[in-house]
Amino acid sequence: MSNSKLIQRHPFHLVDPSPWPFAVSCAALTVTTSAVMYMHHYAHSGYFLLFGAFALITITFLWWRDVVREATFQGHHTKAVQSGMRMSMILFILSEVMFFFAFFWAFFASSLSPAIEIGGIWPPPGIAVLDPWNVPLLNTAILLLSGATCTWAHHSIVSGNRENSILGLGLTIALGAIFTGFQGLEYYEANFSISDSIYGSIFFMATGFHGFHVLIGSLFLLVCFIRLMQHHFTREHHFGFEAAVMYWHFVDVVWLFLFVAIYWWGGL
Repeated sequence: MSNSKLIQRHPFHLVDPSPWPFAVSCAALTVTTSAVMYMHHYAHSGYFLLFGAFALITITFLWWRDVVREATFQGHHTKAVQSGMRMSMILFILSEVMFFFAFFWAFFASSLSPAIEIGGIWPPPGIAVLDPWNVPLLNTAILLLSGATCTWAHHSIVSGNRENSILGLGLTIALGAIFTGFQGLEYYEANFSISDSIYGSIFFMATGFHGFHVLIGSLFLLVCFIRLMQHHFTREHHFGFEAAVMYWHFVDVVWLFLFVAIYWWGGL
């Protein structure tokens, strides 16, 4: 075979065959199925749930390890590839916007026209809403500050300031952990649960899924922090961190809507 046939004459990445997409699908199916079984108190379903979660985390780690190797060491993520990945990240965030839009739709549909089954008033009788100017306001300040430190870290990478990028990213991860801790404290002290009328269901579903996104975003940033420490990012080549920044800012914006709509307006 001549060398001319081995030369790639386009800027796109033709991914090698990989077992990870199918393996992740099987692990995700195991997690969702066993989670439903666990909620219905099937015997030994908890063990299947733990096994599925462990398999999902392990396979995801192996898949992303390959992606990091292709991007950092094999040079497959050209400008054309990064452009496509950037667009895919934007579309993913738009799908997440629709996901949270469903919760806001349910909240406003229930609060603007309360059903007779909950007394025709909002919040429903017996629900002592949380004070928005206590922990929720503090968490708002924490997330806004984390957005600023995250942007600082990004600009530091672009400008080639490694020390500031490490400091800014470390502060962002720490603030995310603090937010998660306060959110858990708020859940612990709340005098209503997810089964207390439509208010409790929407409150814990919306804020709970947001908290889950904060946790995922924190892990995303932690991986970027490890990669930053290992000199994986340069001024021109750092899409992995750019995607984490986009995701983190999305989490910030969703929280602002949650604070204004559910914590403040919903408790008036």
